[in-house]
Amino acid sequence: MLRCDPNFLKLRGRQLLTREWWDRRRADFRLVASSLVILKAGRGDAGAAKVRLDLVQALDLLELDDGARVLAHTLVSPGAIPAKAADDALHIALCAVHAVPYLLTWNFRHIANAEIRLKLGYLCASSGYQLPVICTPEEL
Repeated sequence: MLRCDPNFLKLRGRQLLTREWWDRRRADFRLVASSLVILKAGRGDAGAAKVRLDLVQALDLLELDDGARVLAHTLVSPGAIPAKAADDALHIALCAVHAVPYLLTWNFRHIANAEIRLKLGYLCASSGYQLPVICTPEEL
């Protein structure tokens, strides 16, 4: 049976674009992840989670240090990222603190959001860091 639910189709399209990026472009970059990514990759369907975990286990892990925690708190405190999305702030902070040039995401609510990116750029710069280029696999 063909599913025609628009949300399902959007999600499936993003999955396919991500897989295509992974197959064609990953060799062009030094890929990194964090313990947060590993936790998220392990959620959901057990079979799909195993595939995701096998992929991310091979990546270098960014250290969750005090600098990242402090910057994440800064990104949340003025309201750029709501407190309920503190993990999203931590993803961004880890990339900024470790000078990761690109942060790939499909999270349009709190990360790949044009309004929020302006605030994040200012907050990172005022803390001595550069905001990574935040984009989707389709954009990169």
